[in-house]
Amino acid sequence: MMGKRILKEDTLSQTAASQTAADALTRTALTLRPRMVLLLVLAAGFAAASALSGEVMVRSSFQAVGVTLVLTAAAIRLLVLRHDVGRARMRAQVMAIVADDVAPTFGTDSEGQVDFQNHASEARFGAQGGQTMVRALGDLFANPSAVLYRLQSKAAVMGHAREDVVTRRGHVRLSVHRIAERRFLWRLEEMFDKLGVARGAEALNLPMLIASKSGTILFMNEALRRILGTRPKTLDRVFARLPLQSGEEAEVSGVEGPLRAIVAEVEGPGERREIYLLPSTAEARNPGNLGLEDLPVAVGRIASDGRLWGANRLARDLLGLSGAEEAGFADLVDGLGRPVADWVDDVLAGRGANHSEVLRVTRAEEERFLQVALRRMVEGGRPGVIAVLNDATELKTLEAQFVQSQKMQAIGQLAGGVAHDFNNLLTAISGHCDLLLLRHEKGDPDYGDLVQVHQNANRAASLVGQLLAFSRKQTLKPEVVDLREALSDLTHLLNRLVGEKVTLNLSHDEGLRPVRADKRQLEQVLMNLVVNARDAMPEGGAIWIETENRHLEEELHRDRASVPPGDYVIVRVRDEGMGIAPDALAKIFEPFYTTKRTGEGTGLGLSTAYGIVKQTGGFIFADSVPAAGTTFSLYFPAHDPVVAAPAPIPRIETPVLHQHGGVILLVEDEAPVRAFASRALRLRGHTVLEAESAEEALEMLSDPELAVDVFVTDVIMPGMDGPSWVREALKERPDTRVVFVSGYAEDSFSDAQARIPNSVFLPKPFSLTDLTRTVQLQIH
Repeated sequence: MMGKRILKEDTLSQTAASQTAADALTRTALTLRPRMVLLLVLAAGFAAASALSGEVMVRSSFQAVGVTLVLTAAAIRLLVLRHDVGRARMRAQVMAIVADDVAPTFGTDSEGQVDFQNHASEARFGAQGGQTMVRALGDLFANPSAVLYRLQSKAAVMGHAREDVVTRRGHVRLSVHRIAERRFLWRLEEMFDKLGVARGAEALNLPMLIASKSGTILFMNEALRRILGTRPKTLDRVFARLPLQSGEEAEVSGVEGPLRAIVAEVEGPGERREIYLLPSTAEARNPGNLGLEDLPVAVGRIASDGRLWGANRLARDLLGLSGAEEAGFADLVDGLGRPVADWVDDVLAGRGANHSEVLRVTRAEEERFLQVALRRMVEGGRPGVIAVLNDATELKTLEAQFVQSQKMQAIGQLAGGVAHDFNNLLTAISGHCDLLLLRHEKGDPDYGDLVQVHQNANRAASLVGQLLAFSRKQTLKPEVVDLREALSDLTHLLNRLVGEKVTLNLSHDEGLRPVRADKRQLEQVLMNLVVNARDAMPEGGAIWIETENRHLEEELHRDRASVPPGDYVIVRVRDEGMGIAPDALAKIFEPFYTTKRTGEGTGLGLSTAYGIVKQTGGFIFADSVPAAGTTFSLYFPAHDPVVAAPAPIPRIETPVLHQHGGVILLVEDEAPVRAFASRALRLRGHTVLEAESAEEALEMLSDPELAVDVFVTDVIMPGMDGPSWVREALKERPDTRVVFVSGYAEDSFSDAQARIPNSVFLPKPFSLTDLTRTVQLQIH
């Protein structure tokens, strides 16, 4: 019993000691930091436990734990109490500092909830305890939530933030400080002048508004509301044209009608736009006076409404304006491919690139083109466009000539390609017709039909020849020609062509010099010109053919051609017919273009004449006056023949047919032509080896035992062409003769043929007799 009492007394004494220690710990903790308090509690617990030993420790372990728990609970209670005391103390200190501040001040948590206000804040906004700052400032300025969130986010990172805001009552500087973790202090400072009046936008007499980046109006002061008479919500309801350009004049939709003002735009915080309207001081100018009246450059100014607002003397002359006449710029020029007004609007809006355009003047008596360059400018707040004009008539004429030349060249290439394909077809048609005629006598009922087919094939070949003449791809046989003799021989035929109502007159220069040309083709040219002159005089009249020598000291520029200096023989074919209209005069040499009625002409006569003359090295020009007549002038280079010994008369040997037949290698990619040529040569006793390509021919010739006398090959073929494979084959067979056939002219590959010995050319379409005779001459 005694032992138990002693143990109880020890326990009570220990508990009392623990309580005493806890009280002392509490008093001490009030002056220590939270971490030091926890360390102190743990240390006390361990000390109490270590003071007990032996049997006492065993028996009293639960008392030690109890002591520790008491101390821990006391420490936690102390920390909470200290935190509340610290927050209350801090709040009291901040309130004491800002309580009498003249600027409204708020304290908020991280959610923006107001937990205290100073006297100025309560007087201005009323008690806002438990409410949010957004609600408290909702009537002060537009969109407060975005401004407050932006400032608080910045203060949470940097410790403070500040922004000047134009409010409905004036200009306010809003600042925020982070005073503790998740605690913020807000202060509103209104800006006053010496008289104590708010310096905000509402007090300004200058009209202004605040808009968002998207064009929504956030605020508008009283001065602007009086002008508009309403409260529009977007900028397009205020200004007639968007986007606005700072420093330029804009049209404002006022309550009493459109007004003009200069726009001054300032970028505000948060991508807001502060737009001020300044009075317009620009005065109307004299439209004809730009201060550049006598400048040797044509300059004009175009207003924002598209009106030519001013132009100097040279510009007015180019545009066909008189004095101070005003007109829309789009009404003076055209030819852009889109409305000229759209181009001006693009330049005014800053979208037009710095480039010039060639436009046609609509008021000019003669066709006139201007090269126009536009550039945006602002004068007195009014945007406009400066136009610099240059006379581009000559440049446009040269461009038209170049385009026409390219077009004629393209047509010539097309005509040559079509003629080549037609020549292949006509070769097969006329060739097989020749084979049929060999099996029919004249008394045969089918003989006449075959003759008709043959004649029409020849007519088609003649038309193809005219296409080749225009494209200058026909085969010419030039010779020295005395035009007096040629015209004398042709007079009888020409008189038959013109008929009885038309008189043909010839006039020659006494010392007319010769020319070098294909006589047959030259006669074709003269016949075409005389026939056209006859058709131009359905009631009859006179045609004159005149020749003369002319020496050109300087280069002669006519139409789209330049005739170099030198000696020329000129042939003129003149009539007194109905003439040619000016717009048709530039097209008369194009193939298939005709001024005659349908069925009266093919449109190939003049194009053929053009091609023959150009291929001969000459020039052809046309002059015409409607209802007065037309004159065609042909310029041929004068030729001085070299006197040489007379050439021996060639002895024509008649080939011996069906005897001594040779071996012919026929290379032709067109199957119908190859079939006709093969049969024709076999009928004459030749052995014919056929190949449809150059590669196949070279493969056949790889056999050294194969003997070939003549190569008959097309020139243009898929893959390797005729001259190329022949040169390769002649390396092993140098004595083999060659016959080239083609639907193109000989001069198109004459250089390649000249480098191949023992070769001749046979143009398509060729007849059975032409082919067999040419091959026979090559063999013998």
